[in-house]
Amino acid sequence: MVKVRPPGDSVLRRFTASIPGLNPIIGNMRAGHMNTESGITKINANGTQIAYERYGNELHPTILLIHGLGMPMTAWPMEMVKNLVAGGFQVLRIDNRDMGQSQKFDHLKLPNMLWQIIKHRIGFKVSAPYPLTDLMKDTVGVLDALKLDSVHVVGVSMGGMISQLLAINVPSRVKSLTSIMSHTGNKDLPGPTKTVSNHLLSKPTSNSEADRQVFHVKTWQLIGSPGYPSTAAQTTNYVCDQLERGISPVGTARQMLAILATPNRVPMLAKLKMPCQVIHGNCDPLIPVEGGHDTAKAIPHAKLHLIDGMGHDLPQPLHEQICGLILEQARATENNLQAAS
Repeated sequence: MVKVRPPGDSVLRRFTASIPGLNPIIGNMRAGHMNTESGITKINANGTQIAYERYGNELHPTILLIHGLGMPMTAWPMEMVKNLVAGGFQVLRIDNRDMGQSQKFDHLKLPNMLWQIIKHRIGFKVSAPYPLTDLMKDTVGVLDALKLDSVHVVGVSMGGMISQLLAINVPSRVKSLTSIMSHTGNKDLPGPTKTVSNHLLSKPTSNSEADRQVFHVKTWQLIGSPGYPSTAAQTTNYVCDQLERGISPVGTARQMLAILATPNRVPMLAKLKMPCQVIHGNCDPLIPVEGGHDTAKAIPHAKLHLIDGMGHDLPQPLHEQICGLILEQARATENNLQAAS
């Protein structure tokens, strides 16, 4: 067997820019911050400590919120949480493994990240410390521990991928699925814009907290919604909330490898039967709108909601609209389930 030697980083970098939804790792690996908070609620989910928060009446049906690559649960704006609770649901949000206040897997060896990206690009098998299905299993473990038989699942970006895996592998636990600004794992989909890729392939000026903050703020300014631009103060406050909760650069790398190692989900999504909807911005510069089209096309009965001017974020002016779509599907599903019982 011929052994292929990984090329140097300078060569590998030139192959990463066209990979859809994958480039944030390059910047985030250098721009992390961890803060240990008090009063964190954690649960043993099949041997992994997962931090979680619940809002609203525990007797109400539950909406589970799963966020994306390198993002803790606080990336879900509290205004959206409150809107969903006011709509008559309990809201559960979690820190995915390796992020926020959930368990870190620093004991696992991290392979050469850039080499794994190029292997993915040319169709070679990617080596990952753990598969994306492990994040799905963590989530199932949380539901088990909290004695939640089934929930309405809402995922953003990588969280959309985890949500899709939940619907595929444990459909009895998923009442309805909402996949937001995500994709199917189809590597033929277009990747980020050149401007976004160039930034995410760069790094903060230094490792100081201030420079890391500047880097993340610029990231969100680049991938944010052009039709609903946030002020500098809003973006800075948002970034500080995530850094305070905990962004692990190495944890982000492990999550990224999990994404890279995951097979195309299109054939499996075609078998879903629960109510599903896809929400995507038509101005998303990180995971272009084609990812939303592909997801909706893969699920025969899925509803596709395209939002003009929306990028790869959840801007305040769109909270009511997005929450409205989530609530509309969840309520209709609850009514149908009650009528069928």
